[in-house]
Formats: sequence, structure tokens, C-alpha cells
Amino acid sequence: MAALNSDWINLVSLIWFFFCWVGYSRFSKHQAKKVDCIASVMHRHRVDWMRSVLIREMRVGDAAIISNLEKNVAFMASTSMLILAAMITVIANTDQVTELFSSLPFFSETNAQFIQLKFLLLCLIFIYAFFTFTWSLRQFGFCGVLIGAAPNAIEENISDEECRVFSQHCGKILDQASHSYNFGLRSFYYSMAMLAWFIHPLLFMLATATVVAILYQREFRSNSLQALLQVNLDWHQHEKNQ
Repeated sequence: MAALNSDWINLVSLIWFFFCWVGYSRFSKHQAKKVDCIASVMHRHRVDWMRSVLIREMRVGDAAIISNLEKNVAFMASTSMLILAAMITVIANTDQVTELFSSLPFFSETNAQFIQLKFLLLCLIFIYAFFTFTWSLRQFGFCGVLIGAAPNAIEENISDEECRVFSQHCGKILDQASHSYNFGLRSFYYSMAMLAWFIHPLLFMLATATVVAILYQREFRSNSLQALLQVNLDWHQHEKNQ
């Protein structure tokens, strides 16, 4: 009976984990269309950036920014592969890991197959992270090409409407690249929560809820968001006064 109850608690905790992950992703995407958040404010800044690109003759700085973003994403992608390699090594030596866990007083799980399953799920999370990071890397590469191919709006007499269309679409690609990067970062956050599963499923549920709370606070209530909003408001006020 105790084993049955343990199985049910583990199953519920795993369902809760995926519910929080998928549910928060959908919630944040929907909420970003209604209220200001990091994603929506940064979208406006990216569109402004692409609009500025069209009136700049020298775009070395813009290319350098894209290159720096690519380096950050590439670092996270390579980190995902290193962690994945470590996880595979652990799975291949589950007996030794189980023996190690058995000697620790705060680890409740000593079933080798179940520990192996938990590490396998962690592997799947980092595989997902790797794919999202590499897709983000490709999309930042697309943005670099667009910046290099962008015409000079002043010299080539590009209309305001054409500038608006270019900046909107180029900003959209930058947005998609950043979203993919964000999804990969969230995978790292949730993988930290999954580590609590090795101690107790209830702690796993609490850790997952904590991750969601941290993500919400940073994306919708952080001081960085307020600063970005203020920059946006000040800049548009300046444009109105010109």
C-alpha cells in the first residue's frame, strides 16, 4: 500500500511539473498581449532598433550586437550538450549512483530503475533545451543577414511605409530568436526544480511552483521591466517633442 501511494504521489508530481511548465508558457504568451512584460517591451525596442538600422550608414555596431547574442546562445547550447553527456554517464552507472543515494539521509528514493527514469527525463529536458538554443542561434544568424542586406533609407529614398514593414518583420525575427532562447533558459530553470524529485515528490511540486513564481516575477514584476518601460516612454515622448 505504501509503495502504491508513493507511485501515485510521484505520478501527480510529474503531472504537476508538466502542467506548470506548459501552463505558464501559454499564460505568459497570452498575458504578453494584454499587459506590459519583458517580452512585449523588448519587442518594441527591437522594432525601434531595426528602424534605426535603416538610417545608419555604418552597421558594425549592430553586427557586433548580433554576434554577441549568438555567442551567448552558443554557450548555452554547448552547456546543454555537456550536461546531457554527464546525464548519460550517470544513467550508464545507475547502480553506483543508487548506492550513493542510499547513503544520503535526505534522499528518499533508492529504486535503481526509478532513479534511471528520473535521469532520463532530465536528459529529455536538456535535449529540448539544445534544440531550442540551436534554433535560436540560426534565427539570430538570419537577423545578421537582414541587417547586412538592409538598404539605407536616406540614400535610396525608402518610404516610411517600407521602413515600417522592414522594421516590423525584422523585429519579429529577432523576437522569435529571443523567444527560443528564453524557452531554453526556462528548461534550465525547470531542470533545477526536477532535482528536488530525487529528495521527495512533494518537494518537487513545491520547487516547480517556486520556479513559476520566479519566472512570473522576473517577466511581469521586475525592476528591469520598469526600467525598460521608462526608457520606452521617455524615448517616445522625445520623438513627440521633435
